[in-house]
Amino acid sequence: MAITHYLQKAEKFEIETYSRKRNIDTLKKNHVSFCGSLLKHPHDEDMVILIPDPYSTHNLYYEFKTEDISYIENLPSITNPEGETATLNRIWVKKMSVGICCTPFLVEDIRIVSK
Repeated sequence: MAITHYLQKAEKFEIETYSRKRNIDTLKKNHVSFCGSLLKHPHDEDMVILIPDPYSTHNLYYEFKTEDISYIENLPSITNPEGETATLNRIWVKKMSVGICCTPFLVEDIRIVSK
């Protein structure tokens, strides 16, 4: 099998955008931080999905309204053993906002088998 993708040298841009850092102490007073992989909601464009541990077997995720998120920080990416990479973010959500915590599970028929 031939290698079709090669590493390329990252070029430095002469102009980089400046992003002013938020004061974390001010954010802590009125916000709560959540970390994970941030995705667009599949059905509602005004919401986002945050997966705390994208490569875990525990399928927990959060849903937040985009208007309740005041600040997003980029965190280092993580890689699984197969080489797939997920970007991580820290989002600051306003206190007293409504978020949804979802834990999907497989529904099975539980029967007591008597012998």
